[in-house]
Amino acid sequence: MEIKLQQLCPIFLESDKINQSQVWNDELVFKPGEKIQLVAPSGSGKTSFIHLLYGLRKDFNGNIFFDDKNISNFTAEETAALRRSRLSIVFQDLRLFANHSVTENIEVKKNLNPFQEALPVTEMAERLGIGSKLSQAAGICSYGEQQRIAIIRALQQPFEYLILDEPFSHLDDANSRKAMTLIEEEALKRNAGIIFADLHEVPFFKADRTLKL
Repeated sequence: MEIKLQQLCPIFLESDKINQSQVWNDELVFKPGEKIQLVAPSGSGKTSFIHLLYGLRKDFNGNIFFDDKNISNFTAEETAALRRSRLSIVFQDLRLFANHSVTENIEVKKNLNPFQEALPVTEMAERLGIGSKLSQAAGICSYGEQQRIAIIRALQQPFEYLILDEPFSHLDDANSRKAMTLIEEEALKRNAGIIFADLHEVPFFKADRTLKL
């Protein structure tokens, strides 16, 4: 899937932040399978950008195209289909079900629309150091553990782009690297792109292109 941004800009963003950006009010194309690193200081509209791509916000000027189809013209059903099969996301606020177990949180997406290859949830959890937490309620896990839950959950579905909003903010370097390795492995299985947004460049993310928001 190709993503094209055409003079995209939130209507609420200050002009000085727009003028300093390599994204806002520009013409950009993200190619299938491309890995994009988005470096975005606080207040530059990083999470807003993520929400615009995912179709959660409509308060913008310009256009977003997925394979030449303007997202502004999508029906609710088309938006749902996009999220179910073509876009997966790790939100900054994670959006886990606090009272449900770690396993139940992870398997929500697998139950809705599983990736065709059976993904070993237990093995993924062990790799990311949360294997012992699978039967525990997600809400009593630490924030770093919850980030790893959200990452594994996002990998359960098909996707052509995986969108990540500060997914490692509460992880140490070693656990961040383990999570990034898993993410890149799963993206490669799908020939999928990655859009990774963070406050600073992440040196172990092998980005094809880095843009400053």
